[in-house]
Amino acid sequence: MIKYKIVGDEMKEQSYILENSTSFEPEQIFECGQCFRWQREEDRSYTGVFGRNVINVKKEKNKIIFTGICEKDIKELCWSYFDLERDYEAMKKVLKQVDKTMLDSISYGSGIRLLNQDIWETLISFIISANNNIPRIKKIIENLARTYGNPIKWKDKTYYTFPTPKQLEHVTTLEFRKLGLGFRDKYIENVTKKILHNEISFEELSKIKETEKLREKLMQFNGVGEKVADCVLLFSTLKRLDVFPIDVWVRRVMQELYFPEADEKSVDKKQIKKMAEIKFRNLSGLAQQYLFYWRRAA
Repeated sequence: MIKYKIVGDEMKEQSYILENSTSFEPEQIFECGQCFRWQREEDRSYTGVFGRNVINVKKEKNKIIFTGICEKDIKELCWSYFDLERDYEAMKKVLKQVDKTMLDSISYGSGIRLLNQDIWETLISFIISANNNIPRIKKIIENLARTYGNPIKWKDKTYYTFPTPKQLEHVTTLEFRKLGLGFRDKYIENVTKKILHNEISFEELSKIKETEKLREKLMQFNGVGEKVADCVLLFSTLKRLDVFPIDVWVRRVMQELYFPEADEKSVDKKQIKKMAEIKFRNLSGLAQQYLFYWRRAA
């Protein structure tokens, strides 16, 4: 069911109801560490900004209700952004057979879906995430959007789009630092210049088939190490499910579950990635999200 209401000359207020939804729990999707611009409302729904769209997502029984102000058809936007074409039930069935740990983590976070986020926004967001905590990451990104993005008014509130590379073209390192970026200021400035000077293009990245080659290309940006690159590969429209981003939580749970006799510092990332490849194969990225969400809440 889709409803429309004209709001202004270009944007439409729209709603779309996804019936008989499976593998879709808003809280799990928005609180599993993959995104930073979705805010929980008093009614337990979530409101977020992506592209030039502001959308509220609410679950009522077996229905997911999407309402917002959008520049395109809301159903089309939601199917793309929320990865609704992909069969998560089938992927969970495969992963549940790996071991009891995977079964338990999937049972805890069975409504997780991996978002198809804009590559540019995902790249900048995860550069900001380095050595940072989620509340502070969200604050910095919001400062960036409020200062350099475009305003969108909806329901007596003003939201802001994530700034484009062009909108950040003349921002200085000092100006970035004033937003709370700290040592990441020079990284954001460098990435912006590389994109604007066409040293690396997102169109070029989208055409690369080999995951390893794509990772290496992303790591040419200042401030992008293997973990940040893997997050971009997994959480953006690049969508490489075979990657396995490793942060402190994932490293801890992998060490505890699959290297129980070893000292934590003696297990390096290469060993963890190899174990993930053996156990989870081409669904490593999805397995990582179940483990991450389960371990943080445990």
